[in-house]
Amino acid sequence: MTKTSGKKIARPSQKQAEDAVRTLISWAGDNPDREGLIETPKRVVNAYREFFAGYEANPDEILGKTFEEVEGYDDMVLLKDMRMESHCEHHMVPFLGTAHIAYIPNKRVVGISKIARLLDVFSKRLQTQETMTAQIAETLNRVLKAKGVAVLIDAKHQCMTTRGIHKIDTSTITKSMIGAFKNDPEMERKFLTMISLRSSC
Repeated sequence: MTKTSGKKIARPSQKQAEDAVRTLISWAGDNPDREGLIETPKRVVNAYREFFAGYEANPDEILGKTFEEVEGYDDMVLLKDMRMESHCEHHMVPFLGTAHIAYIPNKRVVGISKIARLLDVFSKRLQTQETMTAQIAETLNRVLKAKGVAVLIDAKHQCMTTRGIHKIDTSTITKSMIGAFKNDPEMERKFLTMISLRSSC
């Protein structure tokens, strides 16, 4: 069973999923039994299992282990330039880009790899960029009880670049600011300045 939006959805079997891919191949006008396509349904289903692995993870549990020994550190923790891959819920095609995620600790911090995993949990689902941006920010804020959270995602959507309007150079930017980042313009400016800096390391 897969749980999404509070509802449990019965997951079809591997064979049912592969049969659906075969149907799509036939609908596209090709023969699913020809040599080059015989194994395609299995490959597609296995790829989808990887693309949408986020449905199997609990984001709250990922952030569950925190550390209180922060030696008085109370400034921004920022992970910038993280590769992000997701799929548009309207056309089921990829949108790819970069995520920047920051929070201000409130007496406790979380391992930085957990923030990267949180990004993967929400990106490896059928998504809109706007929803995903808000989900990441709200989850970080709720679980860590942070003084502030900032999330900015910059992505190109293949539903715009490879079909439809074909605007290949268009990127979409979404951001969510909570707490100090929303209430203090200086903190928001600091976040935006830091993500624009290039590392010299």
